[in-house]
Amino acid sequence: MPKNTHKIAIAGAATLGAAALAFSVVPADAHTTTTDAVSTSRVAYSTEPVRDVKGSVTDQLAGSNTKIEAIEAKKKAAADAVAQKKADAEAARKAVAAKKQAAAEAARKAAAQKAAAAHRAKQAASRSVHRAAVKPVAAKSYANNLDGWIRESLDIMKKHGIPGSYDGIKRNIMRESSGNPNAINDWDINAVNGIPSKGLLQVIPPTFKAYHVAGTSWNIYDPVANITAACNYAADKYGSMDNVNSAY
Repeated sequence: MPKNTHKIAIAGAATLGAAALAFSVVPADAHTTTTDAVSTSRVAYSTEPVRDVKGSVTDQLAGSNTKIEAIEAKKKAAADAVAQKKADAEAARKAVAAKKQAAAEAARKAAAQKAAAAHRAKQAASRSVHRAAVKPVAAKSYANNLDGWIRESLDIMKKHGIPGSYDGIKRNIMRESSGNPNAINDWDINAVNGIPSKGLLQVIPPTFKAYHVAGTSWNIYDPVANITAACNYAADKYGSMDNVNSAY
């Protein structure tokens, strides 16, 4: 081998490792010939390990997650705002409905109270008219004489269903006592037996007591009480004082 050729081979050996990357690998039976010059430039490299690659990827992922979370939060906030708006609208609707219902109930109560007041006023007016139309009946008065005594007795007898007429009563009174309410018989059999006849119609005390009419005096000499008791007795024994024409 020539000397200069050896030098070239030695000089090229230093760069063989870097230049080997430039060769094309071809099959053994290929007849490829390259005329490209092999680069003798040095390949830059570092003995320090590659750092912060993983950290950079993690930071990028974290940033993406943050953006996604922000978007989701924004969507949720928008959805919450829509839901709140609907809730506020429903609350407002219910408030309006409640207000209308309260107003309607108040109006109903007011109408009912007004109707009740009108009814009470109508009833009061009706009672007033009725009281004005029905005049109080004055107590009937009777003269304090034989005519008045007979008439008062007849009214009492009518209330108790005791029969008798004015003429029948007066006729018997005149025969028995001549109209003297204090008359007393002290000579007949009753007087002999100690129970003399007394008053307008000459009634003995036991008979007066047995046939006394409620609402009259218990004094046998009282004109009205005497007449009424005697007529009650005559109605029981004879059907009416009108049927009595003699001592009874």
